Amino acid sequence: MLAYLVRRVLWAGVLFLAITAVTYILFFVLPVQRQQTVRRTEFAATDVRQDLNIHGPVYREYAQFLERITLHGDLGRSFVNRERVNQILYGAAPVTAWLVLGGAVLWLLVALPVGILSALRPRSLLDRLTMAAVLIGISAHPLWIGLMLSYFLGFKLHALPIGGYCDLVDPATSCGGPAQWAYHMILPWLTFTILFAALYVRMVRANVLETLDADYVQTARAKGAPAWRVLRSHVLRNALLPLVTMLGMDMGVAFGGAVFVETIFGLPGLGQTAVSALRRQDLPVIMGVVVWTTFAILFFNLLVDLLYAWLDPRVRVVTPSGRRAASLQAQPARPASEPAVQP
Repeated sequence: MLAYLVRRVLWAGVLFLAITAVTYILFFVLPVQRQQTVRRTEFAATDVRQDLNIHGPVYREYAQFLERITLHGDLGRSFVNRERVNQILYGAAPVTAWLVLGGAVLWLLVALPVGILSALRPRSLLDRLTMAAVLIGISAHPLWIGLMLSYFLGFKLHALPIGGYCDLVDPATSCGGPAQWAYHMILPWLTFTILFAALYVRMVRANVLETLDADYVQTARAKGAPAWRVLRSHVLRNALLPLVTMLGMDMGVAFGGAVFVETIFGLPGLGQTAVSALRRQDLPVIMGVVVWTTFAILFFNLLVDLLYAWLDPRVRVVTPSGRRAASLQAQPARPASEPAVQP
């Protein structure tokens, strides 16, 4: 397990270096080297170098840039108000984090039971309604979903606030405290839920249906195991493993979709901060959002990899040449209650 952890951490570090290198080239190297660049952009790139004290050849500049952001967390200052980029992102990052995490919890709470029940009763009325809802959820854009929820639940029924954000830990303000915070986050969470739950319902349904026809499930039924034990120990354990990998990839997609959701509901998160910085050509803030989002996505993917290795020990089995055993990959994970068959 330790060797697997070291490999995943090293791979995450390589990806971070690659993305920061591309970010550095886009924000610092290209605007200065292009002769036809607008003067304001050239001035902005020069200011960034002065703020971060970056001088010399490109490779040395990148090394200094990487040292600043990794060891000191120095992302420079905003061109608009000269405020430190770190302070701007410290206020915006928790909003986006709560938006994505809360939406992920809610769409999993919806997708898991609906997908499992739909697979256990194929071609039933529930299954047909579920597939129709899945088609609508997959086809809809988050902007359209958010606007429809705001119009019907906020404007027409006055059941939920259309926009705004309340602080979670400061109940002294007029809009603060856990209750008001959750009340104002329901519509953004519902937007994420409708968008992603459709994908997860379809995936859970397909995996459960495929696992129900597996040989080891049929063998457990033939031995007289109760239906609930077969479902819990044999079906769900193997059918939900791909869900972990999909969740890790979708966290990055959710961070990208947060731009639309935050714009609709007026949430002061990273997405709204990036849009505002793009309009004002505030390069240090844009670069800071890219770096923070990259780190968050790599962190969540690392957690998902470790969780998958804990759920399925086969991913930690490595041959002497450094490759996973193909025979182990081809076999489904055997439940702990099922003994191994000896030849």
